[in-house]
Amino acid sequence: MPEVTTPHEETVTVEQRGQVLMIGLNRPDKLNAFNLQMIDELAQAYHRLENDPEIRCGVLFAHGKHFTGGLDLQEVGPQIEDGGVDYDRPGRLDPWRRSNVWTTPLVMAVHGWVMTLGIELALAADIRVASSDTKFTQMEINRGIYAFGGATVRLPRDAGWGNAMRWLLTGEPYDAAEALRIGLVQEVVEPGHQLERALELAEYIAEKSAPLGVKTTLESAHRARNEGEQAAFARLDSDMTALLHTDDGREGMQSFVERRDARFTGR
Repeated sequence: MPEVTTPHEETVTVEQRGQVLMIGLNRPDKLNAFNLQMIDELAQAYHRLENDPEIRCGVLFAHGKHFTGGLDLQEVGPQIEDGGVDYDRPGRLDPWRRSNVWTTPLVMAVHGWVMTLGIELALAADIRVASSDTKFTQMEINRGIYAFGGATVRLPRDAGWGNAMRWLLTGEPYDAAEALRIGLVQEVVEPGHQLERALELAEYIAEKSAPLGVKTTLESAHRARNEGEQAAFARLDSDMTALLHTDDGREGMQSFVERRDARFTGR
C-alpha cells in the first residue's frame, strides 16, 4: 500500500502525487465519523480536485481500520435540523456531488466499515475499489431518518430498484461481494491492496488518458444524467469535432498513425 502521511490535526489529509490528488479521511479514533470539520475539509479538498489544473485524477481513501462510521449525529445533527451544511462558500464543493457537473475523475478505495454517508460518497465517485473484507450498511432507516446524501437517487439508478430497496429499506449490512454484484463497487481486492489498486487506476487515467477527452466524457455523462439523454446525444458530434481540433486531438490521431503512445498536454 502506498505510504501516506497522517497528521492528526487534520481530519482530511491532502497530498499531491504527480497529477493525482490523494484525499484521506483522518479521524481514525472516531471511526472516521463525519463531524463539521471533516465535512468542511473534504469540501475544500474536492474544490481543489475540480479546479487545480495540475490535477488529472483524485483518490479518496481512509486512514485507520475503517472507511467511515457515517455521520457524527451528535455534532452535525443540529446543523441538519437548521437546514443542512452550506457548500456555497468560496473554495468548497459538495463532496456528495448532488449538483454541478464534475470534470475531474475520482477513484475511491474502501475498507472496513462503510456506513451511511460513506456509501453515498462511493455513489458520487466514478470508480470504486473495495477490500474483500469491507462491510456496507445504509442504516439511516433504523435511526428514524433516511439516506439524504444521494443514495435514494443513485443506488436505484446504479443497482436497480429491487437491489436498492433491499438495502435502503432494511438498513442491514452487506459485504463486498454483494456490493460488486449490484454495481456499488467495480473491483474487489485482497485486504490491504485497495488503495494501491485505486492509485494504479488513477495514475493510468492521469498518464494515459487525454485530459480534454476525460473532461468531455464526464461532461457528457453528467449532461445525460442532469438534462436527459437527448441533450447529451445532441452534443456528441460537436464535442467530437471540437476535440479533434485540439492539440491533444491531433496528437491522438498522429500517435495512432505512428503506432506509439500519445503524449497529451491538456491543450
